[in-house]
Amino acid sequence: MAPDPLEALRAGLARGARPSSDYDLNPGTVLPEGRILRPAAVLVGVSRVAGETRVVLTKRASHLRHHPGQIAFPGGRQDAGDPDLVATALREAEEEIGLPGDAVEILGALPPHETVTGYQVTPVLAEITRDFTPRADPGEVAEVFAAPLAHLLDPRQFRVERRIWRGTWRNYYVVPYGPYYIWGATARILRGLADRVGS
Repeated sequence: MAPDPLEALRAGLARGARPSSDYDLNPGTVLPEGRILRPAAVLVGVSRVAGETRVVLTKRASHLRHHPGQIAFPGGRQDAGDPDLVATALREAEEEIGLPGDAVEILGALPPHETVTGYQVTPVLAEITRDFTPRADPGEVAEVFAAPLAHLLDPRQFRVERRIWRGTWRNYYVVPYGPYYIWGATARILRGLADRVGS
């Protein structure tokens, strides 16, 4: 019998892991001492659809200032009224894709990820426990879709690409799925999760 994907995720959470960064594949980068990162959180929501375990993702709206059109988890910066980063992830998921908080069971948090835009993002891993109809916030989200967990946890699906950013070459992970080009922080977080589950 194949192992339960959710049990594999729980086992992966129990394994230690270090924080990640958009700079992980660029060891020559020198980051300023004393830099202040803004706290943020994303929801890595996993659901069972027709017998397949999938991860809910969004395509960001094209008019956004940061990361327009990119594939991302629902999430955003912590607001003053959020008691913790789990609350941030749940609030953002409800605002961006219409996911009710009572349809989510929190499994745990992954190590924080530092982005080139100055955020420290905490990925909150959760099971979506019942069906819901995604409702994309047109101000932030162009599309909501779900990708197979097995695809996103398979290290063979990842590759490293690079492009010039602020005048220097920057390396980053990508994990394409169908027409969706998943890269940057989202791909790095998924690669970290894949490494934990597969180890």
